[in-house]
Amino acid sequence: MGVSLKKGERVSLSKDVDAGLKSVQFGLGWDERKKGGLMSALFGGGGGGGIDLDASAVLFGANGSRIDQVWFRQLRSKDGSIVHSGDNLTGAGDGDDEVITVDLSRLPSDVQTIIFVVSSFRGDTFDSIDNAYARAVDAKTGREIARYEISGGGSHTGLIMASLSRKSGSWEVQAIGEPGRSRVFEDLLPQMQGHL
Repeated sequence: MGVSLKKGERVSLSKDVDAGLKSVQFGLGWDERKKGGLMSALFGGGGGGGIDLDASAVLFGANGSRIDQVWFRQLRSKDGSIVHSGDNLTGAGDGDDEVITVDLSRLPSDVQTIIFVVSSFRGDTFDSIDNAYARAVDAKTGREIARYEISGGGSHTGLIMASLSRKSGSWEVQAIGEPGRSRVFEDLLPQMQGHL
């Protein structure tokens, strides 16, 4: 198991990149909270239900301008370096419910930060969700690099989960955990600017 991050904490990927890390998968899992019991559903965690959370990755340049986005309506970045696994409409099943794969070796040099967000397309609040998490995994080996467990619920419908940023010639993951209101990633764009 990788580093367990708390809100605001960062982990450098420099040692992983030096050891040959070329592609990172960002997985999202959750469980749906049921009356009288719990069922799995947010950044990889099994269970069933009808909570439709959507993972998105938004790519930004050094000046804070949006370069591209990957989400359920665009499953691949324009350059092909980032790929979304597809929209999981319920969160049902074990493992990561949605995965966004970032090929670091193909990512254009003008991309400085990628922000990963979660939106509730149907407007379900995080009070309806248990066991939410985000994790970074080495796509080649399957080794978990970092994990961020989201604790507690809330009346929010969106969450800025984490960022992946270029730092001193390598990459750094930061757990953000900032709640917001969103059905799609665009609703969180103003809040994302504070994390660039």
